Amino acid sequence: MKRFFIFIILLVAATGASAKSEVDSLLVQLDKEIGNKAFYERQKEREIQDLKRMLDIPNLQPLQTYDINAELLHKYEKYILDSAICYAQKNVAIAQRLHDAVLITEAGLQLSLLYSFAGLYIESNRILQAIHRPTLPKSLLPLYFETYSKFHGHYAQSNDQSLRENEMYRDSLLAELDTASMHYRILFATKLVHNWRLDEAEQLLLSLAGQLAEGSADYALITYYLGLVYEKRQQPDAQKKYLALSALTDVRNAVKDHAALQNLALIHYASGDIDRAYKYMKSIIDDIIFGNVRFRVVELSQYYTIINTSYLAKEIEQRTTLQRYLLLISLLSLVVIIVGLYVYRQMRRLAKIKRELYDTNLKLLELNKNTKYTNQQLQKLNAQLLEANRIKEEYIAHFFDICSNYIDKLENYRKSLSRMAAERQLKDLFAMLRSTTLVDDERRKLYTYFDTIFLGLYPTFVEDFNALLSKDEQTTPKPGELNTELRIFALIRLGITDSVKIAGFLRYSLKTVYNYRTKARTHAVVPRDEFDEMLMNIGSIPKN
Repeated sequence: MKRFFIFIILLVAATGASAKSEVDSLLVQLDKEIGNKAFYERQKEREIQDLKRMLDIPNLQPLQTYDINAELLHKYEKYILDSAICYAQKNVAIAQRLHDAVLITEAGLQLSLLYSFAGLYIESNRILQAIHRPTLPKSLLPLYFETYSKFHGHYAQSNDQSLRENEMYRDSLLAELDTASMHYRILFATKLVHNWRLDEAEQLLLSLAGQLAEGSADYALITYYLGLVYEKRQQPDAQKKYLALSALTDVRNAVKDHAALQNLALIHYASGDIDRAYKYMKSIIDDIIFGNVRFRVVELSQYYTIINTSYLAKEIEQRTTLQRYLLLISLLSLVVIIVGLYVYRQMRRLAKIKRELYDTNLKLLELNKNTKYTNQQLQKLNAQLLEANRIKEEYIAHFFDICSNYIDKLENYRKSLSRMAAERQLKDLFAMLRSTTLVDDERRKLYTYFDTIFLGLYPTFVEDFNALLSKDEQTTPKPGELNTELRIFALIRLGITDSVKIAGFLRYSLKTVYNYRTKARTHAVVPRDEFDEMLMNIGSIPKN
């Protein structure tokens, strides 16, 4: 049981934290959108201009002009009230010219409703008093009761009077509306809220909110009344959430009559968030001035004065605190200057020491440089010694192998000759002595042996050697072999640079060896005086 209660407490805490995070996110969005009001005003102006262009269509009938004016009236109603009144007056004039009693009454009721929004209660009431209720067609009764309800609601708010007549006309309006219509259900939900039937109101309003697009005017109205429901229930997070949704919709629709934003301003003022309350209230005042919604001015004046006074008091307090901080900063600055002068003197001493250390470091660097050069020379010599030792070891092994093979061959050759002499095969003996086949075969084998051993020691010799020559002079031997030219330079790479020795080893004329060496230097892609050095570096151990 104890664990169950702990689980419930944690669940409630997590739900509360999630709700608070959602509210904070909505308020951040609202702050951002208030800063983007000019963007939404431009959108609204484009919509209005599209409608106004329709009035320029040639040969419009009066009823067509009346309908366009009615659309413009609704566009301006929550935007610029004076412009809405202007188009309502134009429709009254059109209806009078047509001598259409129904249109005259409809246009008059629309004008009266706008007058009450503007705070022109005398003008609004004059129109209403001139309408004879019993003669009204049934189609105009909803507008008639709505106008009367709004008139008494606005007048009561401006003069701090009872809303009894406003509620009476609202009930009359409900009786005339289709119970399935959205207008009826929203109005009925409003009645439930004002009558403190909060559970029914919440259920109906949440259902309606789920059926509407978030950007619609009805959605803004429904979320506003949901905010009132949660205000009466003393659920501040839910109240803020739905008031923020309503205010967001109003801002994005360029609505200048803000009930939701006003309530949010008062909530934040009560919670001590003076900056946000002042920001919202200033935005509301700017919009009221822009849209000329006069009936809101009286209602807001007392709140704005209180919030503005608190904001100014907070600014004065902040200014006083700032002056104290400035004085403290000035004293700290003086201390910093004194400390700075001391540090400056110490830094000059350090600079002198650093210069001496720098000179010493230069001398050490020079010594290190000399030592490094000496090490490089030693490394170069070591690399050359390693290279020489590697080649020496490889060739000593191959030398003994070759010598052993030749001793075996000479022994076999001696035995053959001895056997022929013993058996008196003189003819065969002299034929074998005169033949050069054995020598030629052995020479070929020697060259093949040499090629194999050398390419084993220097597998990239052919590619590296060709890289030293121009493209036209490069040579490509058979895989695993060297040709005449490559054997000459292979011997040079092994340190046999004497042309006489090279000619003797390869059985070429001295001139042939000389011509190959001259030709290679002539067609080299590197400087001639560097050719031999780069040839000797082929396959060398890399130097550190």
